[in-house]
Amino acid sequence: MTQSIAATAKSESKPISTLVPPHGSAELKPLLLTGDAHKQSLKLASTLPQILLSSRERGDLIMLGIGGFTPLDGFMNKADWQGVVDDMRLQTGANAGLFWPIPITLSAPKVTADTLNKGDKVALVAENGEIMGVLTVEETYTIDKEHECQQVFTTTDPEHPGVQQVQSQDEVNIAGSVEVLSEGEFPMLYPEIYKTPAETRQILADKGWKTVAAFQTRNPMHRSHEYLAKIAIEICDGVLVHSLLGALKPGDIPAEVRQEAIKTLIDNYFKADTVIQAGYPLDMRYAGPREALLHALFRQNYGCSHLIVGRDHAGVGDYYGAFDAQTIFEKLDKDDLITQPLKIDWTFWCNACSAMASSKTCPHDASQHVKVSGTKLRKALSEDEEVPDNFSRPEVLDILRSYYANIAREERAEVKLEGASAV
Repeated sequence: MTQSIAATAKSESKPISTLVPPHGSAELKPLLLTGDAHKQSLKLASTLPQILLSSRERGDLIMLGIGGFTPLDGFMNKADWQGVVDDMRLQTGANAGLFWPIPITLSAPKVTADTLNKGDKVALVAENGEIMGVLTVEETYTIDKEHECQQVFTTTDPEHPGVQQVQSQDEVNIAGSVEVLSEGEFPMLYPEIYKTPAETRQILADKGWKTVAAFQTRNPMHRSHEYLAKIAIEICDGVLVHSLLGALKPGDIPAEVRQEAIKTLIDNYFKADTVIQAGYPLDMRYAGPREALLHALFRQNYGCSHLIVGRDHAGVGDYYGAFDAQTIFEKLDKDDLITQPLKIDWTFWCNACSAMASSKTCPHDASQHVKVSGTKLRKALSEDEEVPDNFSRPEVLDILRSYYANIAREERAEVKLEGASAV
């Protein structure tokens, strides 16, 4: 008999009841097979028709596998897709009525979908040919892509990277439960920081932490990020610096460079045993407020009681207001999420204070403020401009400059200052 990764962790671990429970469930529900069950499913998968996963779908499948998307058991059917897009609620089965902010769906070409019937099994395959899982078909259906984009991203602009993801999906969605067979390259590429929700919960439990603030980042941490994390440490037992390891848009800094920069910052500028560095396997959707809600939801599965939500969380360009990702939490019912936002105002370096400050704490005129953003930092570095010390720590800048020094100027993606990042 094969145990799930969650059951194995539970049987070998100390009680973790002091942490927040998973979303919509008393325990994690990982769908990753191990042992004989894995071997048998992989053997079957090699005989099945295949569906090629996009990068986003692959990341979603791995999150289903490790329990990050507890309590989902696979890719959403049409009723759940509609309920999530329009009302942020699942509509079917045991999870009917449960809060969920962004659809988790799988697409396939119509020529493939037309051959599938309810109960059929298909292999889910990554672009490199690796068999990632097996799906048992529940339903095939089409969607209004523009409607999904408008509801989730608040725009149908084809320049929006999340809109591009949806519009590039194949014609038909395939719903069904999944057996997950692989975590991809993440355990091998990031052995020190890639952790499943069960592993993360065990670390938090071993530390005796009850309140944990997740810090979501797709950037190296600059001085404002550092300040946000330290505010959270004053409030909570500790902070989980939780970095996205999946695909980003052109111009963003790759995960291995970000991880080195973040580790250097933590080692040099945070008190020991107040911060845990970890990573997760999703791609960015750049959905702004809706993605902030998803970030809070799956951080609950990782054991976090809070999510730090600052300026322009999960935003891109000028599609969202600076604090839309904070105000969207106010629209939720009180039982929708246990993990709550730590809402923090504009943070900046104040020349008059000679310190980091926020709009709530600094009395000085805006002319004294140096507002820092990941986009501003990437733009300066990509254009070989000087970066003031009050933007980022020198040890971090050394790592980032070394990265850009190995990329020819003409090969660097253009970094635009738009929306909140341009202020």
